[in-house]
Amino acid sequence: MRKLLIGAAVALPLAVLPAAVMPAGSLASGAAPARPELAKLVTLKDIVAHLEAFQEIADYNGGNRASGGAGYDVSVRYVAGRLRKAGLTPKIQKFAYPFWRERSRAVLARTAPSKASYRHGKDFATFAYSGSGNVTARAVAVDVPSKGEGTSGCEKGDFKGFTRGSIALVQRGTCTFAVKAANARAAGASAVVIYNKPGEQGLLNGTVGKPAGIPVVGTSRTVGAALAKTAKKGGLMLRVRTDTVHGKRRSSNVIADTGRGRSDNVVLLGAHLDSVPEGAGINDNATGAAALLAIAAKIEHLGKDGLRNRVRFAWWGAEEEGLRGSRHYVKSLSRANREKIAVALNFDMLGSRNGTRGVYDGDHSTRAGTRAPAGSGAIEKMFRDYFKSRRLPTTEHAFSGRSDYGPFIEAGIASGGMATGADGVKTAAEAKAFGGRAGKVYDPCYHAKCDRLKNVNRKLLDTNADGIAHVAQHLARTTVAVNGGARLTVGGVPSSSAPAWQGPYRLR
Repeated sequence: MRKLLIGAAVALPLAVLPAAVMPAGSLASGAAPARPELAKLVTLKDIVAHLEAFQEIADYNGGNRASGGAGYDVSVRYVAGRLRKAGLTPKIQKFAYPFWRERSRAVLARTAPSKASYRHGKDFATFAYSGSGNVTARAVAVDVPSKGEGTSGCEKGDFKGFTRGSIALVQRGTCTFAVKAANARAAGASAVVIYNKPGEQGLLNGTVGKPAGIPVVGTSRTVGAALAKTAKKGGLMLRVRTDTVHGKRRSSNVIADTGRGRSDNVVLLGAHLDSVPEGAGINDNATGAAALLAIAAKIEHLGKDGLRNRVRFAWWGAEEEGLRGSRHYVKSLSRANREKIAVALNFDMLGSRNGTRGVYDGDHSTRAGTRAPAGSGAIEKMFRDYFKSRRLPTTEHAFSGRSDYGPFIEAGIASGGMATGADGVKTAAEAKAFGGRAGKVYDPCYHAKCDRLKNVNRKLLDTNADGIAHVAQHLARTTVAVNGGARLTVGGVPSSSAPAWQGPYRLR
């Protein structure tokens, strides 16, 4: 996306111009032909044209591009059509996934010893895959620790003496929400209220993974700790009402390979194509989808020497439902075909308005999130070195499980990529390095109706796409720094750490 400034102020004799910037046909006698630079072939104009198309698709199809809806189906057709025009052969991989939605707003209220109503979306939220119910019952604090994280609700023994029909009040910590909810239901709980652990602010945007059969909601630390204190004294009565629908929906992934390159040493570039139902999802994640489309249109310019490895482009469906598309894709691969994927790169939200230039932490230097498989540190360094050469700052982005790299890491495949931030808050140090406003979220329109074209930081998107194109070109030619240049026998996650998220939902 950088443009060469050729003019009087920078003019140099052809004899001293670097080969990479010499005009075509002006090479000195005997000099090797210049290798094309993918980062220069792909332009911001290319990417914005795709963003505009995705915006128009959403505008005429219910305002969104969410999986299961017309906006997503038309987005799939658009991507497939652009790939065909670029000379690639897209494959549409269909899959089914469990679906859930709230039909009406949930209720959480204290009915005794005093009355209080809590605000949905402020004080509490419904967990993904919560069951439906309208329960007023005694609330029992289950193995709530006096301090620290604890293991509240993680063991069946925690519910010894629990009165059937009561509402289980448990603290977040150690095990997954799914385990806590399952243990509570097995003990006869009529509903589950999970509250945040010490030191953690805000709501729990959690999931129990599959239909729970009973209402499950999460509260802030402040609300939950106060309820637990009252419950220990006895006499706490709560009303919990949820109204949810469950079922199956269908979606699809779009996959396309380059015609050249080793089929047993594949470089995979992926981005999710769907939005949330609330809006068009232009930053989240039309930016990633559009950047890949623009790169896919120019990748064959690298030629036989530049495409020694097969490059695979993937647009994932139902990411916002919990990484459903990428998880289906990895699960559908035979072991032999999984082993052919040398590296998986993921790009999610490349132009957050108040964002940073985030590179995934492949070497686990931050000690946050999941430790990625061997080779991931080399991928991180490729991105960071490129931006350093451009004098552009970067920050490290943890592999938390919030995007489509998750299934690849679980399969033992070296992973990397970029993101510019979602609902996290920008620090003062980040504001100094990247501009923007400290103390404000990276994307003020995250999962909201206002995530439209005006919500994209085009300068950040432009430079990020340069880095993606550069690293893609490097890996297309050689993966020696990642896997020695040959396919590896892959295993599971090389660490005991497990992801804390599954797409937009917390697991634990």
